[in-house]
Amino acid sequence: MLALAALLGSTAMVPVLVSPAAAQMPNAGPPAVGFIVAAKMPITQTQQFIGRVEAINRVSVVARVTAQLEETPFTEGREVKKGEVLFRLEQPPYQAALDVNKALVAQYEAQLRNAKLTTERAQALLRTPAGQQSTVDTAIASQQALEAQILGANAQLRTSQINLDYTTIASPIDGKIGRYAVTTGNIVGPTTGTLATIVSQDPMYVTFPVPSPQFLEMSKYYGSRGGFAAVRIKLKLPDGSTYEQDGKLNYVDPTIANGTDTVTLRGEIANPTISGAQPGEINRRPLIDGEFVTVLLEGVEPIQVLGIPRGAVLTDQQGSYVYVVGPDNAVEQRRVQLGQTTPATAMVSAGLNEGEKVIVDGIQKVRPGIKVAPSPIPASNNGAAK
Repeated sequence: MLALAALLGSTAMVPVLVSPAAAQMPNAGPPAVGFIVAAKMPITQTQQFIGRVEAINRVSVVARVTAQLEETPFTEGREVKKGEVLFRLEQPPYQAALDVNKALVAQYEAQLRNAKLTTERAQALLRTPAGQQSTVDTAIASQQALEAQILGANAQLRTSQINLDYTTIASPIDGKIGRYAVTTGNIVGPTTGTLATIVSQDPMYVTFPVPSPQFLEMSKYYGSRGGFAAVRIKLKLPDGSTYEQDGKLNYVDPTIANGTDTVTLRGEIANPTISGAQPGEINRRPLIDGEFVTVLLEGVEPIQVLGIPRGAVLTDQQGSYVYVVGPDNAVEQRRVQLGQTTPATAMVSAGLNEGEKVIVDGIQKVRPGIKVAPSPIPASNNGAAK
């Protein structure tokens, strides 16, 4: 027993050794983070839709008289001017009909002159014992009949002149003409159908469907700010480039499409010739009838919204959220709803208040509830989270 007690006593007196590095390690403080103050900023409100370019005027060229097609002096796929000759039809039969009607008018006019002389003689004889009223009446009736015949002959003359003019088919509008559907030598007429199609080029329409709930929101917002004048149209072309011309909204369909629950809107936009394009080139303008484009409907006046750096917004299965510095420098998680967003800036429509401190730097070091050492960061450095 005495030996065991001596052993325990000696063991209790062995000193505990502590690592010098552990003895010198200070107590770790709260992680340092950088924040920005959520503030309102002006942005251009933009909605994006898929639209289609449409020509304002579209004309199907048809023959209005029946004749043989003799010439097609236009070049397919080129732009034509109003009044430019497109087709020439066989003219001799219609020229002959015009000449016949001219002769008929001349014949009736000669007969009318003679009838007037006969009437004058009958009226002069009526003042003598040899004159008879019946003779005067007959002369007047003959004169009036010839006057009516001249009216009818002149109408036939005008009709034959119109038909002769129809043998030369000219463009009714400025625009680009497609290929001809009938070649020379064929007999064409009103039942032949379309000989060629012309579509106007400048300006153009752009139509795009808008979901009805979104349309109602837009109507409420822009209706009190000037309606059509409160928005402008910008386009992105199929190659991704931004079209340099701005358009104006000018029409809203009065009905909602049953199958898609959308409202069709239409705008008008300039389509000038491409700089340096030559008159004979086929593609002289950037917009083409039937082309699909991305329509950006922008508000003319900027609006004030709450904006934060896009990199400060995190996402999980429940949606988007940010970390803010709360009272006593404790981290709080805020679920937010985002509005219009760019690669650099996120617009917050709900879940965040103006003036709150949104963590931008050091996000990976924080979690809800911990305390941090916050410091503001310059506006020029708050574009991305770190």
